[in-house]
Amino acid sequence: MREDTVTTKVYSFAELSESAKENAIQNMSDINVDYEWWDSEYMNAENVGIKITEFDIGRESYCKGNIEDVEETANKIIAEHGESCETYQTAANYLKERRILVEKYSDGIKTDEVAEDNDYDFDNDCDILDDEFRVSILEDYRIMLQKQYEYLCSEEAIIETIEANEYEFTEDGKLY
Repeated sequence: MREDTVTTKVYSFAELSESAKENAIQNMSDINVDYEWWDSEYMNAENVGIKITEFDIGRESYCKGNIEDVEETANKIIAEHGESCETYQTAANYLKERRILVEKYSDGIKTDEVAEDNDYDFDNDCDILDDEFRVSILEDYRIMLQKQYEYLCSEEAIIETIEANEYEFTEDGKLY
């Protein structure tokens, strides 16, 4: 019987040559997206009352979902998302337009409530406004998902993952 022992030199990412680093990054290009990477955005949406049911950031490019109470969702977004977030702007615009509708259909005295005679027209206009909000907020989430995916596939994010997990490589940049 013959026994053969092979010794392999292993390197941290920082120890690799530039070409080996490029190989390592290329070989691990899907490391951040080979699982359900979208879970955090789904949870973020659920926290404000949006149930994302499906999305595509490829050729079709869409985001579908359900919102039970549009006004409540908009208020939660205002409370929980920062002013620089696109969802905040969408929610703020919706709430502003809704206030304008309430005032339009008020009796002129109590401008913060809809007059009974105007309920039907208010409800119709509000349904249109709610539908526009649903479309806009789901588009905001599609964009957020797209940006997150692009970041996770970026060289910067791949290197962060490699270094955080202390992966080791062969001299040519193959994962050991």
